[in-house]
Parts: sequence; structure tokens; C-alpha cells
Amino acid sequence: MTITSSVNADGSELTIHVAGRFDFSAHQQFRDIYEKPENKPRSFIIDLKDATYLDSSALGMLLLLRDYAGGDSARIQITNCNPDVRKILTISNFEQLFRIS
Repeated sequence: MTITSSVNADGSELTIHVAGRFDFSAHQQFRDIYEKPENKPRSFIIDLKDATYLDSSALGMLLLLRDYAGGDSARIQITNCNPDVRKILTISNFEQLFRIS
């Protein structure tokens, strides 16, 4: 599992890239990445292009990010899901909470 991040030029958008298994082993690293920037980004992109697996703890991490980012007013987009990851997000009704593309 590898998690990397990038911030756009004006610091308003943080993109988090997840590769491999997205599970509990990623918890601290994932949290550190979205809490690390000095200026809190206004929007977040979770790029799951290279994620091969997603478990319930990963869903919990996404919910914690949503709370951190403002709850119902959070601007979080989950992108590049493979069919298996997309199915997990759909079954969990995450489409009600996040923009998924």
C-alpha cells in the first residue's frame, strides 16, 4: 500500500493517491496527509486508480475525512475506482455522501 498526495498551485485542493490495498494499515498515513497542510484545503480528491482493495476501515477513513472537511458541506470527490471498489462504495451508499466518478 502506498499513499501519496499533491496540492494544486493555490493550495485549495488536495489530491490523495492510494495504491494497493486500502485498509487499516493506511489509517495513520492517510490521516497525516489530509491534516498535514498548513492551510486546510477547500476540496479533496481521493484518486483510487491504483487501489486494488477497499475494506470497512478504509470506508471509515473516508468518513473521518468527510467529517474533517466539513461534514455535509465537504467537497470530496472519489475518482478512478475500479469496478470492485466502485461496487463496495455503491453497496455502502457512499454515493449519497461523496461525488464518485
